[in-house]
Amino acid sequence: MSKVFKKTSGNGTIALYLGKRDFVDNVDSVELVEGVVKVDPSGLNNRKVYVYLACAFRYGSDDLDVIGLTFRRDIWLHCVQVYPPTGGSEAKSPMMESLLKKVGEQGHAFSFQMPPNLPCSVSLQPGLNDSGKACGVDFEIKAYIANAPDNPDEVIQKKDTCRLMIRKIQFAPADNKAGAKADLSKQFMMSDKPVHLEASLEKEVYYHGDPITVKVQINNETNKTVKKIKISVNQLTSVVLYSSDTYVKEVCAQEFGETVNAISTFEKSFQVTPLLANNKEKRGLAVDGRLKDQDTNLASTTLSQGEKEMQGIIISYKVKVTLTVSSGGLLGGLTGRDVVVELPVTLMSPKPAEVSDITVNTTDG
Repeated sequence: MSKVFKKTSGNGTIALYLGKRDFVDNVDSVELVEGVVKVDPSGLNNRKVYVYLACAFRYGSDDLDVIGLTFRRDIWLHCVQVYPPTGGSEAKSPMMESLLKKVGEQGHAFSFQMPPNLPCSVSLQPGLNDSGKACGVDFEIKAYIANAPDNPDEVIQKKDTCRLMIRKIQFAPADNKAGAKADLSKQFMMSDKPVHLEASLEKEVYYHGDPITVKVQINNETNKTVKKIKISVNQLTSVVLYSSDTYVKEVCAQEFGETVNAISTFEKSFQVTPLLANNKEKRGLAVDGRLKDQDTNLASTTLSQGEKEMQGIIISYKVKVTLTVSSGGLLGGLTGRDVVVELPVTLMSPKPAEVSDITVNTTDG
């Protein structure tokens, strides 16, 4: 446990403690979410203390809530009662034991097991003039004082609550396989033979910020000239709620001046590097979820087992190789066309090394 995160309610009656705020999704299972609530019974007035963990999709800022609508949809929510205790004691992890020791006798443990088909924490980049919280998928742990866990008629005062945001994240798999390969042969007007394009990636997974190596092989059997090679990377963001919509945004593009003459071959490896720093003004671009003012990067590829449909935001990437072909002359513009292939690629962060320094962090979000 590297830190202890604490948030106290406005009336000081309850305090929420977490040993960490990042929880790793290993595709087939997710790390157990564990925490402790410190309860001062003298401030309860015969009420109870509950904790919930919610995964929600936010599709509007709080300041848009002007007609009683909630611009937030819960994808998954689970609630437990922590005080008065309801059951027997379960086996406690070292993290839980450490938290309970720190909090003392008024500490009450809780845990949540998230299902593996929940999306990861993702935000959609706001525009320059947008304000409020960004749209996206977030996870919230909230402790509150109430008479019942979910009575719609009961008004829960803000001073009776405390909450901490957490993140569900995925890291790149340890084993990196060979990258994708694609090829296409295309014939053109006034030419009886094709241009053959083959493109391949050096590996399947690339870390954020690392250059992507694309090997391009061209066999030009036509009487035309390949004038230009363009390599781009597209982010595909699928928003799956009531229906499924996919948005495509180009996050990297580079043109190369190499030409391939008629009846000739060409082979070369190119490198392109998609970076968030070059896409800061693109509204709606998906980025990895962050806590407060942390640095972030382009949203990581979503890994899933594919057995259950995942709701929320699902991220994937494709490398696109485009050849601009033209024969020149009077009909050059009419007879020239593009040859295009696409390759799936995985962009993720490597799993960080564990740290052991213990600090306490009282946070406001």
